Amino acid sequence: MSGPLPTPGSSSGPLSSGPLSSGLLALVLPEVAATAETYADPPGVRLFPEEEAVIARAVDKRRREFTTVRHCARAALERLGVAAGPILPGERGAPGWPDGVVGSMTHCAGFRGCAVAHAADLRAIGLDAEPAGPLPDGVLDAIALPEERAGLRLLPPGVPWDRLLFSAKESVYKAWFPLTRRFLEFHEARIELDPAGGFTATLLVPPPSTVAGPLTGFAGRWIRRDGLVITAIAVTP
Repeated sequence: MSGPLPTPGSSSGPLSSGPLSSGLLALVLPEVAATAETYADPPGVRLFPEEEAVIARAVDKRRREFTTVRHCARAALERLGVAAGPILPGERGAPGWPDGVVGSMTHCAGFRGCAVAHAADLRAIGLDAEPAGPLPDGVLDAIALPEERAGLRLLPPGVPWDRLLFSAKESVYKAWFPLTRRFLEFHEARIELDPAGGFTATLLVPPPSTVAGPLTGFAGRWIRRDGLVITAIAVTP
């Protein structure tokens, strides 16, 4: 590395209080997941040379997102007791985690976060954070099934349900891909949102075989707080 990372949990690093998980992510993930999150891009965070090469031509916004979310990832891995090396994007951008680790990263305006777990405890994690506002015009029609759009109209007011639906679909894909190594379209999973803070995803593709048997769907949790909606899926063994 070209310099030391700020100490995880210091005033310049991600939020940390507790053995494995804290903050908003702890509210949507099981205790076996280690998390780290931040609402700002701390100064002085360094990347490994291999990571620097990935964003050598990136604009400043992309560089800040890429750098800070990896700072969160290293803090989460440290909580898990795992030494962190370069975290490079692999096939379809999926993060390359250390052996024996599963995880997911997310970033949006004003938030970066990561969750990791030992592969013996969880088979996959899907995590997504979005600003708690409505989707731009046209996006809902592009990502939602007719029955999903009809379901949104039945939900109580006060929550940006369209944005939450989008976030849930993002979390579905992030959990799906490490298990199958296949692409999944927005319309290939049907989401049902529960106002109590949960959601289910039914996969509308032939169930792929996994080590735990055919994969037919996911269950997840969501939260709306601090101007964000966050969704998460934790796939148990």
